[in-house]
Amino acid sequence: MSFNGLAINVGNTRTQFAPITDGSLGDLQHVPHDRAEDLPDAINAVYQSLTDAGHADPVALLASVNQSAADNVIEALTICQCPTATVEDHLPVPIGRKLDPETIVGVDRLLNAAAAYDKLKQAVIVVDAGSALPVDFIDGEGTFHGGAICPGAQLQLKALHQHTAQLPELTFTKPEETLGHSTAQAILTGIYHGIRGAARELVEAYAAEYGAYPTVIATGGDAVALFSDYDLVGAVVPELTLQGLVVARRTQLEQEDND
Repeated sequence: MSFNGLAINVGNTRTQFAPITDGSLGDLQHVPHDRAEDLPDAINAVYQSLTDAGHADPVALLASVNQSAADNVIEALTICQCPTATVEDHLPVPIGRKLDPETIVGVDRLLNAAAAYDKLKQAVIVVDAGSALPVDFIDGEGTFHGGAICPGAQLQLKALHQHTAQLPELTFTKPEETLGHSTAQAILTGIYHGIRGAARELVEAYAAEYGAYPTVIATGGDAVALFSDYDLVGAVVPELTLQGLVVARRTQLEQEDND
């Protein structure tokens, strides 16, 4: 189904967005929350590119796990007079769920699941390497079962610095060596291999319980550094959450046409 708009995902540390043209995502952009003053101009530029191209009435599809940051996005959308559909409030996520009653799941996890299942139509595991690192299982019928949540790389680095007397404050990058010959490299190596090892352990546990080995998709800001060369991961898809927004909107419009 063809439609136009903006896909916007407000995370814990950055806002990720892209235009949607004829039902397909355009170029991915992101603005860190510590540069929030740049966000209105960036979003308005994408909106103007759609209207200038003759796409009438584009709708912003908004997912958020950070309400204070989302308020900045909503203000920017109000300025450019772009109507907004917020996930779960106005835009249901088309994924089945097998969870404990009253469980509240981040919409990014649900959108990742919807996008991954829509792409593969089979059991899949999604690893989202962001501030937190959920490892989620979706079965072959398209049902989201949840999974595990680990601290992300940068969060681990922050905790080590804040709760020790001598370990330095670092920004996560892929370590340059396997054996850390400096304190900084030792920390990066430990976190890098620790996350990869945790992901493998969880994937193998899910596969044993399910009775088959699902494809693994990685997303999130640190996914390329952590998983781009890892045999465990079938694909790294940085825009997976935004793809989930596209799937949700397409499904919604198809249902409206059938009503």
